[in-house]
Amino acid sequence: MGMTAQAHRPAKVLQNRHIQFIAIGGAIGAGLFLGSGQAIAQAGPAVLGAYALAGAVVFLMARALGELALNRPDTATISTHIDDLVGPWAGFITGWSYWLIWVLVGIAEITAVGVFMRFWFPDLPQWISALVTLSALYAANRFGVRLFGELEFWLTLIKVVAIIGLVLVGGAMVFLHLGPAGQKADIANLWSHGGFMPHGWAGLLGVLPVALFAFGGTELVGVTAAEAEDPQKALPKAINGVILRILLFYVASLGVVMAVAPWTVFSGGESPFVMVFDRAGLPAAAGVINFVVLTAVISSCNSGVYATGRTLMSLAERRQAPALLGSMDARGLPVPAMTASVGAMLVGVLLNYLFPEQVLGYVMSLVAALLLWTWVMVVVAHLRFRRASRGKATAFPMPFFPASTIVVFAFVALILGIMAFDPGSRPVFYTAVAWFGVMGAAAFARFRKRG
Repeated sequence: MGMTAQAHRPAKVLQNRHIQFIAIGGAIGAGLFLGSGQAIAQAGPAVLGAYALAGAVVFLMARALGELALNRPDTATISTHIDDLVGPWAGFITGWSYWLIWVLVGIAEITAVGVFMRFWFPDLPQWISALVTLSALYAANRFGVRLFGELEFWLTLIKVVAIIGLVLVGGAMVFLHLGPAGQKADIANLWSHGGFMPHGWAGLLGVLPVALFAFGGTELVGVTAAEAEDPQKALPKAINGVILRILLFYVASLGVVMAVAPWTVFSGGESPFVMVFDRAGLPAAAGVINFVVLTAVISSCNSGVYATGRTLMSLAERRQAPALLGSMDARGLPVPAMTASVGAMLVGVLLNYLFPEQVLGYVMSLVAALLLWTWVMVVVAHLRFRRASRGKATAFPMPFFPASTIVVFAFVALILGIMAFDPGSRPVFYTAVAWFGVMGAAAFARFRKRG
C-alpha cells in the first residue's frame, strides 16, 4: 500500500467553500430531521428555546476551539490540542471518546437512512439500507479528501436550499392558513395548544440533550484546519456563521413546521418535515422532503467517516492506539484508521437488525453525554492556552472571556444534572460514566507506566 506513519502528511486541499459547508453539514442530520419529532412531542413549542439555548453555548465552544485552531493550524484533531494543553491523559480520554462519538453518530445516521427509506419501501429492513449507505460512504472517502469535500459540499447544498425553501413554503402556508387535513396553519399554533411551554420547564430542560446531539458536528470545523488551504480565512467565517445557521436551520424551520400543524400531531419515529406535507395531501412534496432529509443524514454520516479516521490516526501518532492506525497512503489518507472506524460503525448494522425501533433514541442520548466531556475539555484547553499567552493578543479570540467559559461550564453541569435525574436518560448517563471510568483507568495505567 506504500503507507508509513511519517512519510505523508494531510493534503491541504479543502477550499473555503468546503470548510463552510462541512461546518453546516456535520450539524444537520438525524438530530434535526428525525430527533426533532420526539423533542416536539416532549416539549411542544418550547423546543425552540432549547435549541436556541444549546446553540448559543455551542457557539461559545466553537469560538474557543477556533482560537486554538487558528493559533495552531497544523494540529489535526481536537484531542491533540487537549493532549498538549491539558495533558496526555486528557488527550487520551478525549481522543477515544471523540472517536466513539462519531462512530455512534454514524450509527444514528445510517439508522435514520433506514427509517427514511421506509417512506418509499415500507417493507425494506433497516439494516439493508444501513449497510449499503455505510459501504458507499467508505468507498467515496477512499478516493481522497477533495472528493470528501466535494461530496459534503453538494449534499449540504441540497439540504440548505431545501430548508430555506421549506421555511418559505411553510411561511406561505401559514400566511394563507393552508394546513394539513383537518388542521389550520396559523402562527397561533405556537401557543394555542397548552401554551408555548405546555409541559413547563421540565419539558424544555428535558429536550436539551436532544438539542445537544443535534449540534454535535459543529466542532468538526476545527478538525479541518490541518487540511484547509487557507484556515485563517475559512475557519472564522465558518464559526461565526454558527448563530445564523442555528436560527435558520433549527429555530426557524421547526417554528414554521409547528405553525403549519399543531405540535400535538407530532411524534417520535417520523420526520415532522415529511409528516406535515404528507398529511397536507401533498405526497409529491413529502417525497421531495424525504429525499432531502435522506441526503442530510448521509451527509452527516459522511462527516463521521472523515472525523473518525483522522481522530484514530492522531491517537496512533501519539502512541495511544496501535501504530498501524497511524499510517497514511500517498494521498495523505488515513486508510487503516478509516477502515477500522467504519468497521466499528458496522455494529450499527447489527443493532438495526436486532433493535430497529430503539437504537436511534439510545444512541442520540449517549452521544450527547460523550459530547459534554469533549466540549468541556475544549474549553479547559482554551483556558490553559489563554493563561499561557499572558494577555497577549491572539488570532480570533473567544468573545466575553472568561465569562463565556463560566457559561459553558454551567450549561454542562445543567445537562449532567438533567441526565442523572431523568429516569429516561439515567441508563445512558450510567453508561457514559462507565465509559469514562474505563478510559480513566486505562489512561492512569498507561501514563503511570511511562512514568
